[in-house]
Order: sequence, then C-alpha cells, then structure tokens
Amino acid sequence: MAEVGQLEDAALKRKERLRRMRQRAEGDGEGLEAPDAKRSAGNENEMLPKPVFRSYKPQDENLKENALPQMIPSKVEEHVKDHLEAAKPEPVVDEIDLTNLAPRKPDWDLKRDVAKKLEKLERRTQRAIAELIRDRLQAGKEDLATAVNASAEVMQKVGDDADDDDDEEN
Repeated sequence: MAEVGQLEDAALKRKERLRRMRQRAEGDGEGLEAPDAKRSAGNENEMLPKPVFRSYKPQDENLKENALPQMIPSKVEEHVKDHLEAAKPEPVVDEIDLTNLAPRKPDWDLKRDVAKKLEKLERRTQRAIAELIRDRLQAGKEDLATAVNASAEVMQKVGDDADDDDDEEN
C-alpha cells in the first residue's frame, strides 16, 4: 500500500510540473519562478547567449529579431554539369586491338597456360644439346664443323616436329 502512495505523489509532482511548463509557455507564468530562474538569481549580471533560430520560426515577437534570414539555395546545376563533363569517357577508338576482337580457338586458354612450361622445357632442351656438343668435342670423335652441323640438324628436326604438331591441331 505504501507503493500506491508513492506513485500518487509522483503523479501529482508530474502534473504540477506540466502545469508550470504550460503557464510558462503561454506567458502567464511571470508570477511563478522557473527552476532556471532560481539558479540564476545570484548571477543576474551574467549574460546568456542569444538563441539563433535556423530551422524554425519563433512565435514570440521578441525572439523574431534573432531569427536568421531565409537562405537562397545555391545553384547546383553548374557543379553537376562540371562533374558530368569530367566523368564522360574519352573515345577509345585508337586503343582497340583487333586480336582481342577476333574469335579465338577453343583451346587458346590451354596453350596460354602451357606456354610457360614449354619455354622452360625449351631452355632445358637447348642446354642438353649444348652439353652433348661439348661432350662430342671433348671426346675428339668428330671435328667442330660436323658437331655444329649435327646440332643444326637436331634443331631442324625439333622445329619440323613442332610444325607437324601445329598442323595436326588445325
């Protein structure tokens, strides 16, 4: 039961506070002192900042002089026009590569992926051929001219085999 008494007291205090706020808003509250007035009674000489009304129009005539004048919005058409012109892409006719436009063979991606491995194998093949030639020269079995001719024949055979492979793929 004691709680009911406390709740009623709180409700009465709320009602009284609302009544005082209503009177102050209507201008009839000169007789009643607001809590802010009690605090500043000792500091009457202290100047409070003037309110600046930006987003609403005050109802009181005394406050209307503190309202800011209506702002005229700036024209954004020029700014937008500049941004649109800057965003327009330049024609790219010179940069078009005909090899990218032409249709590709179905296995072009496989050839591209294997190309690195083939280069590595080609280097190893060249090293092996050079080593074989050195071995023959050191063995003294053949003279230099026949060794060079032999390597040229091997290279030609390797090239012919590669050409045959390309013809078979087409």
